[in-house]
Amino acid sequence: MEDIWKMREYFTDVETTKDYKGYFCSVGEALSIVVLGSFCGLRSVNQIHQWASSSRVKGFLLEYFGIERIPCYYWLLCLLKLIEPGSLNRCFIKWVQSLIPKGLEGYTLSFDGKTVRSTGKMEKYSSPMHIVSAQIAELGITFGQQTVYDKSNEIPAVRELLSLLSIEGCVVVADALSCQKETAKAIVEGKADYLLSVKDNQSTLKQDIEDYVQDDDLRKTMDTCETVEKNGGRIESRRAFATCDIDWLYDKEEWVNLACIGAVNTQFTTQKGTTNEWHYYISSRKLTAQELLEHARLYLKPQTDRPGITRTCPPGVVG
Repeated sequence: MEDIWKMREYFTDVETTKDYKGYFCSVGEALSIVVLGSFCGLRSVNQIHQWASSSRVKGFLLEYFGIERIPCYYWLLCLLKLIEPGSLNRCFIKWVQSLIPKGLEGYTLSFDGKTVRSTGKMEKYSSPMHIVSAQIAELGITFGQQTVYDKSNEIPAVRELLSLLSIEGCVVVADALSCQKETAKAIVEGKADYLLSVKDNQSTLKQDIEDYVQDDDLRKTMDTCETVEKNGGRIESRRAFATCDIDWLYDKEEWVNLACIGAVNTQFTTQKGTTNEWHYYISSRKLTAQELLEHARLYLKPQTDRPGITRTCPPGVVG
């Protein structure tokens, strides 16, 4: 993890929307301050600036990052506004990749789209902004992001983000919106495997898998795994089913390297009653039921519950 100290070097290539000579604080230094403050759990630029202005943190930034002066709050905001987002994304991805020298082999890379609803009220946006992010689920690290201004544009945004990332050896998990043949092809071309949720946007495929799984006799032939968790008055049980016997599946050749189908049945029991949900999946990797359940749970688990670098203060610094 020694490359964390080289963060500033990766941010020196970030482009700006206007010419900026640097003065006493560079864009790379400003970004380093903001990212490090975020690592310490700070949620606003104001909080980050107050943190960076403390004598202890000033000493840390000078010793490890060579940052001699902290800009005032107003100037820090001005610097951040100058940043060209696409350029920042590319530099950030390179830096995160340097923190994982062995690559993503064995990791789960989850793609998710979030709507920033407050932006819908801003004059510059005709609709709420959407952010598509790729997160290394086991580590809680965001690997890269793309911003779109229409939810329908999330599909090409996922593919564009895939083209920027080094994904070899991982399992890419995505929701039903990304269950597209071209997306599956892009993942395989990146030397990774896909695990895609199948819903009504692929109605024929979903119906075929659902008919298979819901047939009692056929379901008994599938590999099975079950977990039960109790949390206070809530009982959560999950059963996963997986099979690589898919010769019967209609048009399976249209999905590159399709090797496995599966399902996860989730039941939540509280004092108010029991809910029962089924989720169906396709994968290019021959998964056991346990592997399917592990990857699916990593995708569905709330980001705030995931341990990882985003919850860790750099050595010698207190948030």
